[in-house]
Amino acid sequence: MKQEAKLIFNNIKEQYVHFGLPVDGIDENTDFAIHNLKEIHTTLPYQSLIYRPNFFSFVFVKDATGKYTTDELTFDIVPGTIYFTNPGHFKSHNWLQMQEVYLVTLSESFLKENVHPDIFEEFQFLLAETVQPRVLAPTAFAEFEQLYLQIAKEYQNHSPYRNRIIGNLFVVLLLKIKEYFWKDYNPIYEGNRSSQIVKEFKQLLEKHYRDLNKGLVEKAYRVQDYADAQSLHPNYLSNVIKIKTGKPIGTWIAEKTISEAKALLQNSKISIKEIAYRLGFAESPHFSNYFKKHTDVSPVLFRKLHSMAAS
Repeated sequence: MKQEAKLIFNNIKEQYVHFGLPVDGIDENTDFAIHNLKEIHTTLPYQSLIYRPNFFSFVFVKDATGKYTTDELTFDIVPGTIYFTNPGHFKSHNWLQMQEVYLVTLSESFLKENVHPDIFEEFQFLLAETVQPRVLAPTAFAEFEQLYLQIAKEYQNHSPYRNRIIGNLFVVLLLKIKEYFWKDYNPIYEGNRSSQIVKEFKQLLEKHYRDLNKGLVEKAYRVQDYADAQSLHPNYLSNVIKIKTGKPIGTWIAEKTISEAKALLQNSKISIKEIAYRLGFAESPHFSNYFKKHTDVSPVLFRKLHSMAAS
């Protein structure tokens, strides 16, 4: 899939408004939505534009056909298909015929607040780059149907406990997904892919700090920026870096920042204010506090000590 798309949506309502689809059944007061797509796509076939959502999507296809694409991969949709995607991927879908397809969308904050505070520890598959869809036998699909229909019922019931009830039902749904989807997990593929992600992260880290030093860019990258560069969810990137290298991604960034700062303090005569600016700090006091936190000495003292040692 070509990734020139600039359509980025933070929630399902933004997406539907942009595409001219009905939004009557969407509650703006929660980062959660569930509905039967047959009520949305009244004219078929339907081909969406390429877009990039910043939310999780779970699709339960009881009776429909079509295709969906995530990044460069295209999958057929047939009755009994279940699939999900996480934020940050370029997507599109093509519906040919449809009788019943339930779509669940929710944000990371909803997952953490109402499902599990350590959601990505408990359900690591949520951050996998691409999870193959599953086509289940009718008896197996019926287990999911019972759950998502109950969730849909609770969504329409504006109880003060609605989000907590939905959250608890969603735990069961995620456990069933883990049971059916994760049994064919391929650690060899994941390992190879993870190695490539780490390699690209390290290359970008080096390039970015060279660009900062040369004044080609002004702001230091955050984890989100490194994730965006590889079209990954930031939590997924962080997990891969920690698992493959043994160090959190924040440590990699901090160590690189301090390393560059030390080199500039030792080997140049430019002011600390200019060094701070080159490393992406808006103010030199912020840089000084950051440097001291990681080295136990201030930039001024570090430069003085090393100039004395050199002489």
